[in-house]
Formats: sequence, C-alpha cells, structure tokens
Amino acid sequence: MERLTDEQFRSLFLYRYALRRFLLRGAQSAARVGLTSQQHQLLLILRACPETTPPSIREIADYLLVRHHSAVELVARVEAMELVRRAPDPQDQRIVRLHLTPRGRQRIEEMAPTHLAELHEVAAALNVSEGLIREIAERYLHGVSRDIAHTSDGHPLS
Repeated sequence: MERLTDEQFRSLFLYRYALRRFLLRGAQSAARVGLTSQQHQLLLILRACPETTPPSIREIADYLLVRHHSAVELVARVEAMELVRRAPDPQDQRIVRLHLTPRGRQRIEEMAPTHLAELHEVAAALNVSEGLIREIAERYLHGVSRDIAHTSDGHPLS
C-alpha cells in the first residue's frame, strides 16, 4: 500500500473538519427549531424527493444508514410532531410512503437558508463548487444504492 504524503493527511483533516463543522452547525440549527439531527435529515429527505414517488420507510432507513426498525421509530416521533404523515403506496398497499405535512415543509424551509449558507462555506473551504459537491454526492449515492442492492438483506449496515 502506498504511503500518504503530509499534504494528503492535511487534505483528509481539512475535509473531515469542514464536514464535522457542517454537521455540528446543522445540529445546532435543528435544535433551535426543536428537532434532532436525524429528524432534520428525515425532513430534508422528504423535501428533496419528488412528490410523485415519496420514499418508503425502507428507503428512509437506507438514506439515513440505519436499520428499518430505527427508521420506523424516528418516523413515529416525527409523525407525532405532525411534521410527516404516512400513506399506503397506491400500487402496493404493503408499502408505506412518507409525506411532509404543511407544518413539516415550513419547518424544513425555515432551516434551509442556514444550511445552504454553510454548504457554501464548506465548498469554499474545500475550494470546490457547490455543483461539484452535488455531483460527487450523487455519484456516491448511486454507488451506495448499488451496494445496498448487493447486501444480503438489502441494508447497508448488515
């Protein structure tokens, strides 16, 4: 295995520092509106997904990198806050789809400007464009989707 250079170690450190700072500020922003980081992430997933095919709880678990039962518990807590609602899939009644309520949409939209500003700061610190960050994340997401499909039970933490 090739040894890393001092510059590569600095790059790894700076990337992880910027990422942790982004996550910490996100958690602080979520706490200001009465949410945990995972609750915020759930709302963000629902807001980002197309309304024509809302995600299932299994997909939420995959996006959050948690087990299905953990996602069920998270959804139950956020549903009790009246931020999301469950609905059966019109094509397959066994699948539960998740939707943002108007209150949930308002909550995530209140937080978005702060998170977008932080994303711009991270991109600047890493000397990359926001578009490049999105492109890398999308490539990673597609790779994770393929990995999920190849695990024994379809879950990334198996």
